[in-house]
Amino acid sequence: MSVLTDQDKRIKIAEKESFPVTGMSCAGCASSVESILKKLPGVNDVSVNFANTTALVDFDHDKLTANELRNALQAVGYDLIVDVDDPTAVQEELKEKEYAMIKQRTIWSAILTLPVFLIGMFFMEWPVGRWISLGLASVVLFWFGRHFYVNAWKQARYGKANMDTLVALSTGIAFLFSLFNTLNPKFWLDQGLEPHVYYEAATVIITFISLGKLLEERAKSNTSSAIKKLIGLQPKTVKAIVNGEEVEMAIADVTTGQLLLVRPGEKIPVDGQVQDGNSFVDESMITGEPVSVRKAEGEAVLAGTVNQKGSFRFVAEKVGGATLLAQIIKMVQQAQGSKAPVQKLVDKIAGIFVPIVMVIAVVTFISWMVLGGEDTFTHALLTSVAVLVIACPCALGLATPTAIMVGIGKGAENNILIKDAESLELGYKVDAIVLDKTGTITEGSPNVMEAYWEEGAAAGAVEGWKSIVLAAEAKSEHPLAEAVTSWLKDAGVKPVSLDDFTSITGRGISAQFEGATYYVGNERLMNEHGLTTPPGTRDRAQKLREAANTVVYVADERNVLGIIAIADRIKESSRSAIATLQERGIDVYMLTGDNEQTAAAVAKEVGLKDFRAEVLPADKAAFVEQLQAEGRVVAMVGDGINDSHALAQADVSIAMGKGSDIAMDVAKMTLITSDLSVIPKALRLSKLTVRGIRQNLFWAFIYNLIGIPIAAGLLYPINGFLLDPMIAGGAMALSSVSVVANSLRLKSAKLL
Repeated sequence: MSVLTDQDKRIKIAEKESFPVTGMSCAGCASSVESILKKLPGVNDVSVNFANTTALVDFDHDKLTANELRNALQAVGYDLIVDVDDPTAVQEELKEKEYAMIKQRTIWSAILTLPVFLIGMFFMEWPVGRWISLGLASVVLFWFGRHFYVNAWKQARYGKANMDTLVALSTGIAFLFSLFNTLNPKFWLDQGLEPHVYYEAATVIITFISLGKLLEERAKSNTSSAIKKLIGLQPKTVKAIVNGEEVEMAIADVTTGQLLLVRPGEKIPVDGQVQDGNSFVDESMITGEPVSVRKAEGEAVLAGTVNQKGSFRFVAEKVGGATLLAQIIKMVQQAQGSKAPVQKLVDKIAGIFVPIVMVIAVVTFISWMVLGGEDTFTHALLTSVAVLVIACPCALGLATPTAIMVGIGKGAENNILIKDAESLELGYKVDAIVLDKTGTITEGSPNVMEAYWEEGAAAGAVEGWKSIVLAAEAKSEHPLAEAVTSWLKDAGVKPVSLDDFTSITGRGISAQFEGATYYVGNERLMNEHGLTTPPGTRDRAQKLREAANTVVYVADERNVLGIIAIADRIKESSRSAIATLQERGIDVYMLTGDNEQTAAAVAKEVGLKDFRAEVLPADKAAFVEQLQAEGRVVAMVGDGINDSHALAQADVSIAMGKGSDIAMDVAKMTLITSDLSVIPKALRLSKLTVRGIRQNLFWAFIYNLIGIPIAAGLLYPINGFLLDPMIAGGAMALSSVSVVANSLRLKSAKLL
């Protein structure tokens, strides 16, 4: 049976809209976009992620439209992608164009900067060289680097500043000073000073920052590879049956109720139900289950899964954004756009970072003019330019979201759907895990574990009894009856035709066959009819009950003929997963509504000492609250409606993929697999992601804390060292790249 076969069972997603944003160049831009949107009437909350250039907006559709959001941003130089069928595809296309444009600008800037650099470094006394440098620098700054100035002006008009402001100020000041010295060198010569020019500094800064942006964009594109893989599971076209003929059409044109054809090796385009034909389908990319699942008439199929051998036709039931795959993609996108709590502090810092740096640059200039010695003005100018260039809000802005994006993407590849960044950040702190039993530790469905028949009974007699049991249980409405009938049918047993059938509430059933009466039910039914249970059968029944089995008795008019043991089978991964958690110092508890005997047997089987039996839904939540009162960070894992209260109470809530809608709606993480070993992976992923965030923030802060004072000339009184603005530009560019590269290391990390 396939996972998530009920097509009405869907992973819930937050009722917020995610819009791709264009025009952002740094973390300061993300803060600007966020503040602009938050000021609009009707907007409840906004979360802008610079790393994946999206805005997650919670707004009142009755008061505000997406186009009004877009208009507000366009006035400041940004844009939103709205009213398109596939905004992600449009965003990817724009990113590719932007990347190509940045690449072209970088190459041409480097080509034109090289001669300016050589002249400035080795031929600074050559009079003609200044004019050549002026011409080349003008092209580099005001053509290939014009976007820095355009964006800075747009920001300034609304009283805002970002990374473009710093670049425009630093390079603009260096260029204007050099231009003045080129056109009027006599002004400085009359004062006995050399009229230096710094065209090479301005052009190298533009080139280095463009190169850094190119490398950053390339690295950032790798952080969203998980989303690209998920989107890649969706075929672009489908084969539909229209008026009895096969027609190829775009997937966007498929409607509910349409008949579609899938051949061997093809991806299933939408969610639906098989109408005719049969095959085996690889659902591992959705469910994580490695074994292909047989599909026949009436079976559900999921978009993105791959047909193996046979062909079949199926009716489309969920199309477009309603398919399970589409909802998974949307969930991952929204999760990658969400912010970890630590990011809120970083955003505040990034929002005021640029103005603070501008103030530091002014203070640096004034300090040098007042305290400087020889070449005061030159030193004041170069140090203030270096301060403007080396300061990097981008590294701060990228530190958290890139790690979160990679972490959530890594989770999606390992069947862990994470709804928000907060749960990913908190998961590594978990020191107590509460597990529901049914459907979490166990498979959640009853199965026949064993059958024990009267000693010495002939094989033919046993087969006859099985046929009678099958006929009787097939008429029963008891939940355990289905397990018995499935077991007998799989064994090739054929039912007999009963003469009569009676359901006995709370006890079992009786059936008439060829003039004899047979009973199938519990021990109470046997006792009420005074039926004799052989000693061997009685002993075996007791042992089976002690092992958490439900015992069904089969009897004729005088004696018990045999027993059938039914149990909710424990998942193969449960014991090893629980052992792994315990080895990591995490206390694991099991809560169940089952009786004490069954709970004890299951707990013993999986290696658990702490369990609670016969608990109500409210009791589960109260137990979680009790652990929290003791200072524990609690994760709750469940799958049913009765777990939803406890899931909502827990610090980290995890729902099993087969679970109820309400459980998956409440939970912050959903496992699209029945394998419990994914839970240790999820907690390990949290630890690795938080480690990456801390490393990124450390280096981003340290970089700026060390770099800005050095650029201001802190070392000059000690050893005469002044940081060249060109070197400052290169260092700034590399800081962002290093943060993204550090985040990308998580992609190759092992989760177990």
